[in-house]
Amino acid sequence: MSSPEKQLSTTPPQQQQLEQPVLSEEKKAELCRQCDEYKSWMMKYSPTVLFMFDQIKNAGGYVSPNKITCEICPDPKLGGFHAEMGIQLCANYIPDKWVLNDTLSHELVHWYDNTRFKVDWMDLRHHACSEIRAASLSGECAIMTEFKKNAGMMKISKGHQRCVKRRAALSVVGHPKCKDMDHANQIVDEVFRSCFNDTRPFEMIYS
Repeated sequence: MSSPEKQLSTTPPQQQQLEQPVLSEEKKAELCRQCDEYKSWMMKYSPTVLFMFDQIKNAGGYVSPNKITCEICPDPKLGGFHAEMGIQLCANYIPDKWVLNDTLSHELVHWYDNTRFKVDWMDLRHHACSEIRAASLSGECAIMTEFKKNAGMMKISKGHQRCVKRRAALSVVGHPKCKDMDHANQIVDEVFRSCFNDTRPFEMIYS
């Protein structure tokens, strides 16, 4: 799922990642086993993941467990979504089950958008809108999460929105039609207000 023509939506790492050392086959297998354990736990017990499963079903879709896979990713990212292939979780970049929970929730927002709104993933604005919603609604930009990483460098009141914009742009910049980071930021800014304010299927943003 990692090739550019297939990987249309990716979740960037929560912080800058150093180049990973070469992993042995045994280490890769161990990381994938751990990821599968985290995934199975979240699919049984995570309120957000279970809620998203139900909402996707209500929208006329179905999340097959076979389409949520743990893989070793060559590029630094937490995961990705493809409308046909499903969700990829990057076992070598996900450090714990709580990051996996946010990542899986993020990708399920994409799945919901794809089911409910028939997203054109090759349209930059469509892509940016779903990235904004996924970053905002998944929990990855929760105030305390951002505060722990950026204490003293942000104002709490605007921290959530800044995080959402930053992470959405980091995802959009990988789109084949995006020229560079300035272009990504421009597209995100253009659609930010309407997409950020659309919290479906949630009643509100739980940060």
